Amino acid sequence: MSIRLGDVAPNFTAETTEGAITFHDWKQGAWAVFFSHPADFTPVCTTELGRTAALQSEFAKRNVKTIAVSVDPVESHRGWAGDIGDVGGTDLNFPIIADESRAVSEAYDMIHPGEGDTSTVRSVFIIDPNNKVRLTLTYPKSVGRNFNEILRVIDALQVTDSAPVSTPVDWKPGDRVIVSPAMSTDDARARFGEVEEVKPYLRWTPQPKA
Repeated sequence: MSIRLGDVAPNFTAETTEGAITFHDWKQGAWAVFFSHPADFTPVCTTELGRTAALQSEFAKRNVKTIAVSVDPVESHRGWAGDIGDVGGTDLNFPIIADESRAVSEAYDMIHPGEGDTSTVRSVFIIDPNNKVRLTLTYPKSVGRNFNEILRVIDALQVTDSAPVSTPVDWKPGDRVIVSPAMSTDDARARFGEVEEVKPYLRWTPQPKA
């Protein structure tokens, strides 16, 4: 069964490089970036996990915990950690789930049919503090993910959760945002102050302060 936006992220208990965890308990009160990689000791995955380790301070500023999964055993993950640190310049500092049974991967629909094996594709789930799935991305095995985009989406979700606004095309933190169509222009000006009406349904306002 595929996971849709707004669904509660499936809970699970699994062994990781940091010991056994129960997912919802592990992430309690935090956002999570939960992502899969096809196999240990593979080139694209090594760069991705190295980048994730290097970005931990950025994730922490946003109250985000990161966790990865593959179908390889935990001993393999721990052996791979040195390569991740060498390539990315930062020691592995987040857990990798060992999913030899494929139970977690199948619950999150991470196995790509027709690829000739049972390894996971490059799936990404952004999950909020209430355990709701807020974004899903699926990349083919040959294409590495853009973690700057993952951070940008988290920023956009947190801004739009905090006020009745949306983010426009190519939005970056600090850019103007769009006032919700459900709010009148007068109400928007009372709440936000500066509002530019381009069309009756398109009103700009500076990004609200956190």
